[in-house]
Formats: sequence, structure tokens, C-alpha cells
Amino acid sequence: MKASNVKPITYMKTHSAELVKAVNENRSPVVITQNGHARAVVMDAASYEQMQDALILLKILSQSDAEYRKGHWKSQEEVEADLKKRFPA
Repeated sequence: MKASNVKPITYMKTHSAELVKAVNENRSPVVITQNGHARAVVMDAASYEQMQDALILLKILSQSDAEYRKGHWKSQEEVEADLKKRFPA
């Protein structure tokens, strides 16, 4: 992470509006430190939502992979037959 993306908590306290504006314009998170240790991350809402969506997709992929490895899967033909039974034309 770039040094410009790391700020002490005192900076956040005295420049909060400026910090929020910069985070939203740059779409780059800022690490907030306290006593020299990272304690929080400030990021724009759109990036946060995008990150949450990506995490959900990764979780779904992981669960799908685990089910596949357990042998819990169907061939395309089986899925198509099931769909035809559920939704007859």
C-alpha cells in the first residue's frame, strides 16, 4: 500500500471531510493507524459494495466446488430432464 494511503487517526479526526472526499474521488482505500498500527480502513461505498459482491461470489464458488468434490453434481442431460419435468411445455 502506498504511504499516501496510510494516515494517522489524528489526521482523520482533523480532516474527515477532506479524507472522505479523497477516498470517493480516488476510489482508493486509506488505512487509519493508531499508535503506529493499522486499526481501520476508510473506503468509498461503491468499492465496499463491489468487494462484498465479489466475496459472495467467491463463497458460492467455494461451496459449489466442495459439493462437486463430494460427488453431489448432475450431468447437463440430468438437469435438462429435471427442468422438463418441472416446467412442461
